[in-house]
Amino acid sequence: MSNIALLERPAVTAPIRTVRAQPEQPVAADLPAARSPRGFALYVGLDEIKAAEAGVSLPVLVDALRRTLAELAPGAETHATVALAPHGSGGRDLDVVRLALQEPGAIARTKAAAEEEAASTEGGVTVDISRKRVLIDGESAAFTYKEFELLQYLVLREGRTIERTELVSALWQAQDDETPGERTIDVHVRRLRAKLGRYEDIVRTVRGIGYRFDRHADVVIRYGHGTPSPDRF
Repeated sequence: MSNIALLERPAVTAPIRTVRAQPEQPVAADLPAARSPRGFALYVGLDEIKAAEAGVSLPVLVDALRRTLAELAPGAETHATVALAPHGSGGRDLDVVRLALQEPGAIARTKAAAEEEAASTEGGVTVDISRKRVLIDGESAAFTYKEFELLQYLVLREGRTIERTELVSALWQAQDDETPGERTIDVHVRRLRAKLGRYEDIVRTVRGIGYRFDRHADVVIRYGHGTPSPDRF
């Protein structure tokens, strides 16, 4: 299967005006260098069979698009790269192209998918902060919003004992209909532990004070982009 990165001819709806270049302005030494576009890439997902069904071929498309670009921007430089994959490979053609050409977004999505698949086959608890979910032995646990918020609050402050009063003030707003008392927190923790099943001891009780989460061999924490580091607390 072959795929190719090409340039698409833009639709011209108005005459092109010539703009007189302005003299360059001096840039202060203490300012960062300005960034300007130097070109663009257009990923096209199309295998040889689909191209043939349309009455064209990949070399014909490349040649036609290069000639179009030469008419619109004679000074432009072009480079076409074919993305190859083993015969019978699954997935969308466009995704194959983006991944083969090392497009950052495609690489990130592939990595995330691999991590999710690995988590689904592993035992233990996975607390996915970025996706607001908990996996127990590879299965998604039916945590309520408050239960997840409670677990997340403890996880992000691992090793630190959190008093009940702090949990109340942090997780419930004054205008909430059901703002719990300190002892009601114990009920929420019991429900949380019940859903954790045999991993309930990852939420520890510190008698007379509150609760704590410590690092545990059976627990994997996923901190998504922008998630506060536990070291902050």
